[in-house]
Amino acid sequence: MFKKEKLTYTSFVDRKAFLLLITLFIGFVQLNAQTLGFRFINDQKRVRIPFELYNNLIVVPVILNNQLPLKFILDTGVRTTILTEKAYTDILNLSYSKKYTIAGIGDDVDEGIEAYITNGVSLTLPGVKGTGHAMLVLEEDYLELRNYLGTDVHGVLGYEIFSRFVVKVDYDNKMLMLTTPEYFHPSRKYDELDLSVEDTKPYLTGTIQYENQEPINLKLMVDSGASHGLLLDTDSDEKLFVPEKNLRTNLGRGLAGDMYGKIARIEKLEIGNRSWKNPLATFPDGNDLLDSLKGSNVFRHGSIGGGILTRFKVIFDFPEEKIYLKKGRKFKSDFTYNLSGIIVKAKGSRLNTFEIVEIRPGSAGEKAGFQVGDQIISVDNIDKSRLNLELINGMLNSRENKKVRIEVARGQVHYSARFRLKSQI
Repeated sequence: MFKKEKLTYTSFVDRKAFLLLITLFIGFVQLNAQTLGFRFINDQKRVRIPFELYNNLIVVPVILNNQLPLKFILDTGVRTTILTEKAYTDILNLSYSKKYTIAGIGDDVDEGIEAYITNGVSLTLPGVKGTGHAMLVLEEDYLELRNYLGTDVHGVLGYEIFSRFVVKVDYDNKMLMLTTPEYFHPSRKYDELDLSVEDTKPYLTGTIQYENQEPINLKLMVDSGASHGLLLDTDSDEKLFVPEKNLRTNLGRGLAGDMYGKIARIEKLEIGNRSWKNPLATFPDGNDLLDSLKGSNVFRHGSIGGGILTRFKVIFDFPEEKIYLKKGRKFKSDFTYNLSGIIVKAKGSRLNTFEIVEIRPGSAGEKAGFQVGDQIISVDNIDKSRLNLELINGMLNSRENKKVRIEVARGQVHYSARFRLKSQI
């Protein structure tokens, strides 16, 4: 019988409690996991793995215990593998060594989040197999990853891959290449930057500049498991602040629920010898900040996520603490943020029902008359049977002033409107 523990937090850390659970779990895993770790299945020097890209996140195929095909996000910001729903390990009749109950999460302090630890798990990717792993298993999909990405996603995989291999991410061609460290030789076509791996997470140095201000040097976590471009913690340095022109908005889905904060443009972002003018920066509310930065105790000013990383071909070399960057096709793409103001969630077993779950006040979508609860029937005359969430989000954030027509079902009534996408920042 597994050991059950109950963890209760004060209201100050309620929204952070889920991350603190993972921090506690880390100490246990270090004693029990990675007895064997990942290796190439055949005698190879490198392996290529195709991936899917959803909302700037890398999704790879994983087979659990040689039986169950699943999909995991590849995330530089997590130490230990997480499975989002216990039903999958129950199918395999896996046993659990511990159970945690987190009390006081979110607005309903009477509801707890339950998670389990299972050991001796095997994880197989194309050409790569890992054995002897411990895994954190959630009772149910509190993250709602599949609903907000529009595809089945069952877990998160991170440091256990990056610590064993040099990992090249070709975002343009949606291809990973894993290389054993002793056979890796960096190309001169890439910019080489120092990477600091602390508490299993990677950090680099970048520079930002506000309008009419001096440049500020920052320590930034490199977070492939986050969709944003640049995220900043104004409490980390008195020089950091939210620009006067900003937009309060839903920043996305975190481990503790929806994350809110502000988004604004800064004058410049520079990483290595590459720079961007007028990029977007996100500034999470204080209660969401730990969630967005993965709960590490390492000091940093913020993070860069998929909104920046997808502009490059990226090579992560954790063993030598280096990162290599080469411009990709999206390097010069404009920085835009939800030009329609509409947030859509995919529902149903096939993720083919698309419901508007939030509309930003003052946005183009609100002015066009759409409402929370509307179910999308078509976008630009593409009917629901040919739509997916990634396509919808792309069409609703394509470029400013582009006209978009949306038809929705509102109860028994159909409503449609044609409107122009507009930036509010």
